[in-house]
Amino acid sequence: MSSDEDIPLGALAGGSGTNHVASNGIRNGNTSDSPMSEDELPLSQIRGTQTPARSLRRKRIAGEASDSSDDDIPLASSPAKPAAAPTPKASKATSNKSKQANGRVKVESDNESSVANSKRKRTSNGKAKAPPKKKVKREEDIAAAESSTNSPKPSSSKKRKEKDEAEEDEEKYRWWEAQQENDGEEKWQTLEHSGVIFPPPYEPLPPQVKMQYKGKEVNLPPESEEVAGFYAAMLETDHAKDKTFNKNFFEDWCKVLKQYPPRNNIKIMDFESCDFRPMFEYFEVEKAKKKALPAAEKKELKKQKDAFEEKYTYCTLDGRKEKVGNFRVEPPGLFRGRGDHPKKGALKFRVRPEDITLNIGEDASVPVPNMPGTWKAVVHDKTVTWLANWVENVNGNYKYVFLAAGSSLKGQSDMSKFEKARELKKHVERIRSDYNANLKSKIMADRQRATAMYFIDRLALRAGNEKGEDEADTVGCCSLRCEHVTLEAPNFIVFDFLGKDSIRYYNRVTVDAQVFKNIRLFKENKEDSDNLFDRVNTTLLNKHLQSYMKGLTAKVFRTYNASITFQEQLDQNTPKNASLQEKVNAYNQANRMVAILCNHQRSVPKTHEQSMGRMRDRLRAFKYDRMKMRHVLFNLDPKYQRMSQYQDDESDLDEEWIDEYEENLKKKEVEKAEKKFTKDNEKLVEEGSKPHDESLLKERIAAIEVEFKRIANERGTGKASLKRERPVEKIEEGIQKLDEKIRTFKLQMDDREAGKEVALGTSKINYLDPRITSAWCKMHDVPIEKLFSKTLVTKFPWAMEVEADWKF
Repeated sequence: MSSDEDIPLGALAGGSGTNHVASNGIRNGNTSDSPMSEDELPLSQIRGTQTPARSLRRKRIAGEASDSSDDDIPLASSPAKPAAAPTPKASKATSNKSKQANGRVKVESDNESSVANSKRKRTSNGKAKAPPKKKVKREEDIAAAESSTNSPKPSSSKKRKEKDEAEEDEEKYRWWEAQQENDGEEKWQTLEHSGVIFPPPYEPLPPQVKMQYKGKEVNLPPESEEVAGFYAAMLETDHAKDKTFNKNFFEDWCKVLKQYPPRNNIKIMDFESCDFRPMFEYFEVEKAKKKALPAAEKKELKKQKDAFEEKYTYCTLDGRKEKVGNFRVEPPGLFRGRGDHPKKGALKFRVRPEDITLNIGEDASVPVPNMPGTWKAVVHDKTVTWLANWVENVNGNYKYVFLAAGSSLKGQSDMSKFEKARELKKHVERIRSDYNANLKSKIMADRQRATAMYFIDRLALRAGNEKGEDEADTVGCCSLRCEHVTLEAPNFIVFDFLGKDSIRYYNRVTVDAQVFKNIRLFKENKEDSDNLFDRVNTTLLNKHLQSYMKGLTAKVFRTYNASITFQEQLDQNTPKNASLQEKVNAYNQANRMVAILCNHQRSVPKTHEQSMGRMRDRLRAFKYDRMKMRHVLFNLDPKYQRMSQYQDDESDLDEEWIDEYEENLKKKEVEKAEKKFTKDNEKLVEEGSKPHDESLLKERIAAIEVEFKRIANERGTGKASLKRERPVEKIEEGIQKLDEKIRTFKLQMDDREAGKEVALGTSKINYLDPRITSAWCKMHDVPIEKLFSKTLVTKFPWAMEVEADWKF
């Protein structure tokens, strides 16, 4: 997801207003991007995590999921409430009225790209390597081994664990080591799944909870009330302060009100006169109640939800059990959009079975939807990898259900994508030579195409496509208008436009003299609203690129430039004989360079300063511990005061901070004593013994008070003593450990501050060949969990097995 925490030691890339140089020599400026989710955080950074298997997911706030789809993984929001058994008819107001074209849908995406010719495991020189045979201990073998020894019999839980591990090893399909026989159009032979889960129907609010209009309660029917509730739930968010969001919501709600008017005949005509506060307060109370449920009850609810969803979680693909990705249908709600999207606030209709096309094997049984209705269509298209699709009504985009990120089909698609980008290395110099020569071509179309290629290659711009009038005004290279490009003599070009997801792209770059001359020529006798490249479009550009390499498109350049820049940055800037944190910082710095190159930046998180403040306090706590240890040494032997390594006096620890810190430490010790006392008594009662008297707790708290009074009296004397005596060597060793801890923590703070305006997750997921990270970690002895989340490790299992000397 991304980082936020304290004062950096020095300025690194990613700060506001700073320009950065990518490996190709072009400077790139700042923009913004969406924050990183916890799925994207390295495993080692997830709070409370001891091992990857125990990583905790941050609880998603209902309704916070983004609406716009990523390049690789289509979005599908989780239902606001747990899905239940087959449901009655849902609200008509949010039903999907949009019509889809009949027949099959041809899908064109990275997920449908052809699989690379060789799926076998390869060595660093690219030669095929025979897959190793995996030995699997079977239950019978384990049992035989146990009976032949005199060792104690394992417990049933241990047996179950061994059985699960053996079955997991058996079932894991190592597709990257196996010969693929279906490298052609067909992606699978047999496919069976349970369809999708629809969100539960709308439940009307209690009779006493009503919105108000001009101070009067409005009695809304369920269809209108549901839509009003979508807005009420977001009342305290930034969305509700946005004029475009409010305008679009009110327009769509008025359409619903026209069909389902208030029962008490109140005419709602003015948005400003609407008061949604009573509904908002009810939702907040319900949210608090849910949060306050006993742990056992929460566990039981989760167990019920998991049991219901279990059959949707997996499908059977060519006889193998594979995990499904986003099997939940998006609930109705209000479209958020990203950036300055013109449709934010628009009503998203409820999706029904009649809107959904299923893709399954010819011999598979058709699943029954968990709400009344019949599927729009059931197809058996082996050339695509989606399991279901539908059209959302706001932008008319297709939404897809795919297999999970770690599935064989998705893995093959990812590997194919990166192999294609890697193959571009063989052709890139010839392509660059050609487009540089064509910058002076007498044929205007060729000159424009060459100039566009220059920007796509050097600046990693997206190619861009034509958009309708009702869509967001986002552009790419081929769809740039004259107003988006400004010339500054002698050779500067300023780009200022809205890129993908309405993220602003602003960049002032130096360019070759001929490119500057070309842009000036292309702008002549044109209005600001005219296309800069009026003789080039994405289709023509990609058709030209196909002549160099099969399957080459402008999009491949973006993946290639991101990965090659990342590889070069790591090779050049990874420090030798460095600490683990210094290596991690070097890795994140290389990732930041790519994020800036690809315009994967974001606005500073709202919690950044608060988080940095906590880190500053934690750093001071380390310094406080070091100060006390130094003073203990000085008390034991004054000679230590003359030693240079002990002369640092932690100058940022003022009297006021120390007083507050020690007071907080005392409170924590008292709370700890109280909890222990309560727990001990509960245990004694359970055992049938007499609980401790309250006087024992009072004695313990009094001892804590005495101890902290002693610590307070030592303040300002330059000397201190320990509660328990320790050898001098141990104290010296403790100070050395604290020195290292302080140094490492400062580096973490430095890294956090440098990354506050850069989104590192997008590059890791979509543009950086994961084998670069895997090989670098092996070469520099960095645990992969420091850099990759559990999701990424699962997504790229094929990348985890490369050799340490592998290069992109």
